[in-house]
Amino acid sequence: MVTATISSIMELHDLMPEPDDEWRRMLSFVDLEEDDKQAMSRSAEPLLRKAPDLVVDTYDYLRSVPETAAILGWEDGIDEEHLEERRRFFTIWLTRTLGLDTGDEFAYYLYRAGKFHAGHGPRQIHTPSSYVTASIGLVLASFSAYMAEAGLPADVIAGAMAGWNKYLMVQLHLMLMGYQAAVAWDKGSLTINVSLFGRLRPMVGQRDISLKVEPEATIADVLKKFFDYYPQIRADTLEQVWHSEDEKESLWMNVIPVYLPRPGWRILFNGRNVEYGGGFNLTVGDEDTVAIFPPGR
Repeated sequence: MVTATISSIMELHDLMPEPDDEWRRMLSFVDLEEDDKQAMSRSAEPLLRKAPDLVVDTYDYLRSVPETAAILGWEDGIDEEHLEERRRFFTIWLTRTLGLDTGDEFAYYLYRAGKFHAGHGPRQIHTPSSYVTASIGLVLASFSAYMAEAGLPADVIAGAMAGWNKYLMVQLHLMLMGYQAAVAWDKGSLTINVSLFGRLRPMVGQRDISLKVEPEATIADVLKKFFDYYPQIRADTLEQVWHSEDEKESLWMNVIPVYLPRPGWRILFNGRNVEYGGGFNLTVGDEDTVAIFPPGR
């Protein structure tokens, strides 16, 4: 239970869903059932045989299209080291996809892939979301073509494609969530520094990070961006509670998730504990520092 000493000034609202929760929710929504998986598995052998061709053909196509060649920096010729990196990343994703991975960890993998496409990967290449969406369509088209080439019966192809469409659309949704979190991270004219301590450092992989916010932003705005970008630390750091809200023009009461720091966690703003000085409603300025401490620090 959340103690009564933590007031509303320490609440975070409107965080993105956690990737694993959203993954399970949307797989349930599209009704990806065992029958779908069985139908998809009947196409696995021909798709696996063609997987190397799909990897090679995908990047041959991307470098042949002027727009995507420019995005990848290949207008004046291919970078073989970069090409090998891209093919390896695509191969890992394709292997997990053809293995019908529905585990929670895969949700975080897809979310991270979305952040990479927004320019937050090792090479900082920003791929517009329209190309991410269209690429999933190209993969689905290739799947259909490969099944037809293998001579699978029409009813098998139809059942398999129904399942692959459901599965890959949910994957796309998770990638676009990560993409949106990364785009939001870079939006704003003010730079805020966030320092991490204790077990947060290995979980995030950094001690200090910087993000952008708009003028008049609050600590809540900073933390919302932070916990949307690093959702993997939310369960350790924040506790979810539910608030009810009455809307004047509705007959129903809305129940919304709200997040509070777990007991013992401290948020400092320029060295001062925000719980005793304005909470998350404090306005931040350029180069201000927010520090997050786990219990015992």
